[in-house]
Amino acid sequence: MDLSDYPEMMRVSDVAIVLSISRTIAYEQVSLYERTGGREGIPVIRIGRVMRVPKSALTAWVNHRLGHLDGQSNDAA
Repeated sequence: MDLSDYPEMMRVSDVAIVLSISRTIAYEQVSLYERTGGREGIPVIRIGRVMRVPKSALTAWVNHRLGHLDGQSNDAA
């Protein structure tokens, strides 16, 4: 996942492009993150009415999800 062309704080629409999902799904996932207190969904920071996804948080989230696919746990011991 090459994020070098994106700013450190990405728009939700940029995240949709990077993940090859619709904008609707991306917005649903960041809303889920907010509703669940960060337990589910794509990590997002709200600055007033603006939502931004930190590039580092997106990378960590994807890596965590990939760990679940491999049957590995990325939790610290």
